Amino acid sequence: MSELRWNPLLGTWTMVASNRKLRPTMPKDWCPFCPGEGKKVPSEFTVYAYDNDFPALTQHPEAPFVDETGFYKSAENHGKCEVILYSPRHSVKFYELSVGHIIDLLELISDRCTALAADKKIKYVYPFENKGEAVGVTMPHPHGQIYGYPFVPQKIETELKNCKDHYEETQRCLLCQMNQAEQKSDLRIVAENDSFLAYIPFFTDYPYGVFVVPKRHFSMLSECTAKEKEDLARMLKVVTHAFDELFNAPFPYMMVYHQRPVNSPEYDDANDYYHFHIEFYPPFREANKIKYYASSEMGAWAAANTSAVEETAPVLRKLVTKIIEREESND
Repeated sequence: MSELRWNPLLGTWTMVASNRKLRPTMPKDWCPFCPGEGKKVPSEFTVYAYDNDFPALTQHPEAPFVDETGFYKSAENHGKCEVILYSPRHSVKFYELSVGHIIDLLELISDRCTALAADKKIKYVYPFENKGEAVGVTMPHPHGQIYGYPFVPQKIETELKNCKDHYEETQRCLLCQMNQAEQKSDLRIVAENDSFLAYIPFFTDYPYGVFVVPKRHFSMLSECTAKEKEDLARMLKVVTHAFDELFNAPFPYMMVYHQRPVNSPEYDDANDYYHFHIEFYPPFREANKIKYYASSEMGAWAAANTSAVEETAPVLRKLVTKIIEREESND
């Protein structure tokens, strides 16, 4: 069964995708993402995109289930799910990729976002990465994904509403003001370069929940200049490296790209008030200790951070500084 079901309590869609139960889980002796004969991936590639074998959204949806009472609402799960392979190397870490390689990756993600947005039924294009078994990864080969939703997801709707409300009240972008506040405080800044800031925001619910935010105001990854793509590549490289050095072990995370909706007339003015950014959700609060989303977080949406980010950000910033100094001494 594959469809959308409307949740009238929350005013949003739930995706039903029973085919995803068939996904392979951490295979030991083979990898569908590694180059080789008889696979969907080419024998040679740098970065590569292809259709997800177990999509939650599809270009050829089935007729949805019809509730016999007529009370509940369902819809076709029209959309697109793609896999983005970061490298042909099975065990390479993100930060071990060269800056040029990461730029190629960002350009591929940007191009695929534009391609998905050409489907007028798609309303939101969402690139993301899940890394590590702690966040439910089923394939260890380094990869991300892109979902093209036929609706604007609820969290994005909430961000858009609050950004628009702030803009209408102040005539200023909320994320631009966050950047200014974080720079003025300097307590939570993790890294900075010409084009981007990385900081753990004042309010985040993860101890190491880094935001990567461009200094210039724009609302889509595709609007990055060549210089900004290079600076974003360098920023993601050093932040992910610092994560792994935090507890001297592979550090799991979810990394998500937030950009404005597409094919949505109600958001035609979103470029005025919405600001592209990347958010990290790392589940570790200490070495091998997970910060779970438990009853308060899931049942009431009332988040609790186990650490003040003024304590965690300096730790990560110190690691970033050491990594940069080490790289400069090796040049």
